Amino acid sequence: MKHQKFYVLPIIMMILLFGMIGFVTNIAAPAGTIWMSKYESSNAIGMLGNLMNFLAYLVMGIPAGLLLQKIGYKRTALTAIIVGFCGVGVQFLSGLLTGNFGFVVYLTGAFVAGFSMCMLNTVVNPMLNTIGGGGKKGGMLLQIGGSFNSLLGTIAPVFVGALIGTVVTEKMSLETGAPVTVFSDINLVLYISMAIFAVVGIVLAMVNIPEPEVENDGTVAKSPWKFRHFVLGAVGIFVYVGIEVGIPGTMKFFLENLKEGALNPSAAGTVAATYWFLMLVGRLAGAGIAVKVSSRNLLTVVASVAILLVGAAMLLPVNIPVSMPVFSNFTFAMQVVPINALLFVLVGLCTSVMWGGIFNLAVEGLGASVKKASGIFMMMVVGGGIIPLIQNRIVDITGNNYIISYLLPLAGLAYLLFYALIGSRNVNRTVSAEKN
Repeated sequence: MKHQKFYVLPIIMMILLFGMIGFVTNIAAPAGTIWMSKYESSNAIGMLGNLMNFLAYLVMGIPAGLLLQKIGYKRTALTAIIVGFCGVGVQFLSGLLTGNFGFVVYLTGAFVAGFSMCMLNTVVNPMLNTIGGGGKKGGMLLQIGGSFNSLLGTIAPVFVGALIGTVVTEKMSLETGAPVTVFSDINLVLYISMAIFAVVGIVLAMVNIPEPEVENDGTVAKSPWKFRHFVLGAVGIFVYVGIEVGIPGTMKFFLENLKEGALNPSAAGTVAATYWFLMLVGRLAGAGIAVKVSSRNLLTVVASVAILLVGAAMLLPVNIPVSMPVFSNFTFAMQVVPINALLFVLVGLCTSVMWGGIFNLAVEGLGASVKKASGIFMMMVVGGGIIPLIQNRIVDITGNNYIISYLLPLAGLAYLLFYALIGSRNVNRTVSAEKN
């Protein structure tokens, strides 16, 4: 009997890279606080790094898939690691520069890091499934990887916020003017990111990992754009990622700029991190729920609940304080926040399971077109950069009215509810995805 080799070290490496995707991605939004203070507190400018990170998905989505086919999983992963190390390194260099040029270099670094995140996303999912042997074990590894992604995504805003908050406190005690932070204040986060990239890259280069065999059944896939439910689902992915990133990112700026009871960056970071922590909880719980509830019903419920939460947060006044547990230093502490922030944080439970639901509904009946559809989905992740930028531009235009800006994610949630109820139904059943 042929025994399947269990690749322990490569599995650990892939799970670490899964976590790095969440960590590096979630650095951008909290780091925007630094650039906001430099450029007259423009919320839109604070989201430009986040935009560049996600814009890379639009550019690299399809090429990443082609690269995977040409050089294989291991080499693509190693390429992504090198690109990621360079991207974080360029961001580090921006902290050594002054003036607008430093900001441009930072945005370039965020864009390059986004290339890496896109390539890693293309690699780690199928690689974990393959080296786990597929089936339930492969699914278990994917679930572990996704959970680690959420965990490090939770830590990132806490870490960045803590570093910014510490520096602000020190400068306020030494200077008489307003506190000013610079990008080099979060160098520790960048050092850790580059170190992990380097270690994982070296280890991955030295170990043997399997290359998934490409099945070719002789069929020709039609363009997934021929399927209405896929087109609407691709828009849904664009909207969803924008909602997922925009709600906590804008909320952090909102808490730091309250007219009364404003939180320092460190405290605001813990509140934002709690949103990502609830996404981790939701993903763990969602794995069990998804096998019992259809994707359509699950997406309908979570979109409806999210609409109620965001709607209530917009209607309630910001001067109603509540005490909520926040994720800080791998434990929980109580933090007083406006009730609006609490409701926004709870949306994380809803957004945690939306990606899988949208994806499953959108690829239903596509057959051989699924691979092409996956590349398009990766491109549509760019919504995580565009929608938060528009939301924060609304804040600027309305004179720092953060609450009104949530009309944008509210409209997005309404679209996702429409997609679950109506748009996800396959009306192209007479179109074959397998034949010319």
